[in-house]
Amino acid sequence: MSAPAASPQAKGADLIKDTTTQAFAKDVLEESRRQPVLVDFWAPWCGPCRTLSPIIEKAVKAANGAVRLVKMNIDDHPAVAGQLGIQSIPAVIAFHNGQPVDGFVGALPESQVKAFIDRVAGPAGPSDIELLVEEGNRLLAANDVAAAAEHFAAALAADPTSVPAIAGLASCHLATGNLDAASKTLEAAPPAAASDPAIAAVRARIDVATETAKLTASLGDPSKLAERIAASPADFDARFDLAMIENGRGNRQAAADHLLEIVRKNRSWADEKARKQLVQFFEAWGPMDEATLSARRRLSSMLFS
Repeated sequence: MSAPAASPQAKGADLIKDTTTQAFAKDVLEESRRQPVLVDFWAPWCGPCRTLSPIIEKAVKAANGAVRLVKMNIDDHPAVAGQLGIQSIPAVIAFHNGQPVDGFVGALPESQVKAFIDRVAGPAGPSDIELLVEEGNRLLAANDVAAAAEHFAAALAADPTSVPAIAGLASCHLATGNLDAASKTLEAAPPAAASDPAIAAVRARIDVATETAKLTASLGDPSKLAERIAASPADFDARFDLAMIENGRGNRQAAADHLLEIVRKNRSWADEKARKQLVQFFEAWGPMDEATLSARRRLSSMLFS
């Protein structure tokens, strides 16, 4: 997406600030209606946070006002991170027009942080490998798994260390239900990419797929669950179970819809069970997945409106 032109005052230290729970709406949600805002969730005890901090600050300043950086110490202000499902730090979430639109977890190298900012603020022309991965992801989203796998394989032929291509090919194996092949594909990722969000997301999806397969057999007939919900919309147990089944079927949007409906009607139900499960799905689906982005925006609206 394209970012609006930066104001002449948006220079240097003006681009970076700390925020609090009380100031979050003003510093992030309101400001993001003028330009993208990156929120860096960190803590003083976190070593990777100290590694990322100078890297992302340098990259934000180098972007010359295309984005702003807001830092939130989760030890002093845990509420926002908790509600957004931030489970690992450092975590960076990009907001635009008052909504979360992108993000990453971990201390990425400078090149990847710059690429993230370029993507948020207005990307440069993509490389051939990026185009292959982008098309592969589009085909995968359209359920053309075979064609998607060919694109990811072509990207890996050009760059065997391409983490997005490795994650994409593993996702293709997941889409066909071949969990072993998905796991073996991830083993080809460079050791340094072990904590990469894309790799972590696929690994989480493998775990969720394995667990969901076990759960689905014991959750009951989905049509009967739907009948229970139709007869009693407040039957949150039936709605939660149906969400798990839908996720197992690969219907992410439907799974998110059921959980968000529980949050909307009774956020505290079963110790916020629906919100917590949604956060687990976010991790499994990955921060760039359309279902994650859509559901996170809706969750954010519910929690902060």
